[in-house]
Formats: sequence, C-alpha cells, structure tokens
Amino acid sequence: MEAVKAHQHRDEDGVIWSSAGWPIHITHFIQELTMADLAFVVTTVAVFALVALIARGVAKL
Repeated sequence: MEAVKAHQHRDEDGVIWSSAGWPIHITHFIQELTMADLAFVVTTVAVFALVALIARGVAKL
C-alpha cells in the first residue's frame, strides 16, 4: 500500500500550507524538535548522574 502524498507550498512568512488544509509553521516545528532533543539530553545526563551516585554509594559499603 502506498502513502498518500500531500501537495505543499511555502508562503513568504515561512508557513507551509498543505493540501490537507492546515498550515505548518516550520519555525515552531523546529523549536519543538529542539526542545525535545534538549529534554532527552538533560534526562540522559540526569540518569547517568543518578547511576554514578548509586555506584559511589554501593562502593562505600
């Protein structure tokens, strides 16, 4: 089965209009992806820091 491709065009404000009938703001979309990436990195660092603290505590036993 083949995916349906929507026709898209960009206006002068950076808004992409899809034939699906709703606009996609590229800057908002990129900002959402950036925030998701930042949240992932912060969560990963926090988890590794927690594991390091637990390992240090276990090593002192």
